Parts: sequence; C-alpha cells; structure tokens
Amino acid sequence: MQKFNKLKSIPAYLPIVNIDTDMIIPKQFLKTIKRTGLGKNLFFEMRYDDQGKEINDFALNQNPYNGSKILIAGKNFGCGSSREHAPWALLDFGITCIISSSYADIFYSNCFKNGILPIILEEEKIKELSEYANRKEEISVDLKEEKVVYGNNETKFKVDPFKKKCLLEGLDDIALSLKKSDKIESFENDLKNTKPWIFND
Repeated sequence: MQKFNKLKSIPAYLPIVNIDTDMIIPKQFLKTIKRTGLGKNLFFEMRYDDQGKEINDFALNQNPYNGSKILIAGKNFGCGSSREHAPWALLDFGITCIISSSYADIFYSNCFKNGILPIILEEEKIKELSEYANRKEEISVDLKEEKVVYGNNETKFKVDPFKKKCLLEGLDDIALSLKKSDKIESFENDLKNTKPWIFND
C-alpha cells in the first residue's frame, strides 16, 4: 500500500447525496479479485451512455477532473453494500482522498485499508471547497498535520491515530500481520514442539 502524507490536486466535485457502492462500481464488475483495472468502470452508469460512450457533462469525464486525486462528495458517501471493490475502483482511477460530511461505516473503514484518506468536514466547509473545484484551483491535504489548505485558508480534520499511522506508513492488514512475523514464527515453533500431531509436514 502506498504511503499517504501530503496531496495536492484540483478536486472533482460530485454534489450528490447517498452515493452508494453500486453507483461507485456496479455489480457486473465484481467478478474480479484484482485491485487493478476497475478505474475505467468507476461511476459506470453516470459516466457512460447506453452505447458505452462517455457522457460529456459528467465531472470525471472532463478535464482536469478526469485527473483529480481528491473527490468532494455529498453526505452518506459509500452507503449500500460493503463491497471492497468500491475503494479499489476509486484508487485505480487515481482518487486517494475523499471529502464528505459523512460516510457509511464499512466503506469508511475500507478506505483506510486500501490507502484512501476519507476526510469528514462540515457542510459549510464542503461548500467552500466546492468553489475551488468549480474554479479549477488546487487544494492540498496534509495528513500529518490533519488539515486541508485552500487558498489562504485552512481547515482541520480529525482522524483516528491508528488509521492515520497506517496511512502514513503504508500499512494494510497484510503488512500489519507481517510486522509480527517474529512472534508468529515463535508461536508456530512452540506449537510444533508441544503439539506436533496437528502439523501434516
């Protein structure tokens, strides 16, 4: 997992509430277990028409938003099913930070496990930041300092210390387990000595 520290980008703005995981990545694309290749199908039903052509007035089909690393969205983002493909699709598209006033709990947790920083801000701040998206101006995110900087302004956000540490160090669940390799190996060796019959080798 890539380490997250500072990020600067022109944000893309989707002023839609209750964007669920099926809108983020529809069910027909859930057959894969790979984390790559899903970005082209992100927001599929909003990005493409029935013939598969891009819908020009959808934000993520427009320059510079098609290269945005920051997505500003309406409240209750990521509701619906718990599919982990949703953060996979966002990440594969290039989005590594989402700013919203609220998230579905499972989606919020899945973001951190996949290298995406979900920031919670009040609606008033969301509106201020959306103006920077509309004007195609960059904003920056500093995870270590827990702040979003836009123009001459900045606003603070809060993040769980453990989740913050994992993003800063690029630690997903597998990496966290591997950090305990010595203890795992020691436990297995002890188990082999005390209960050798449970091992087939």
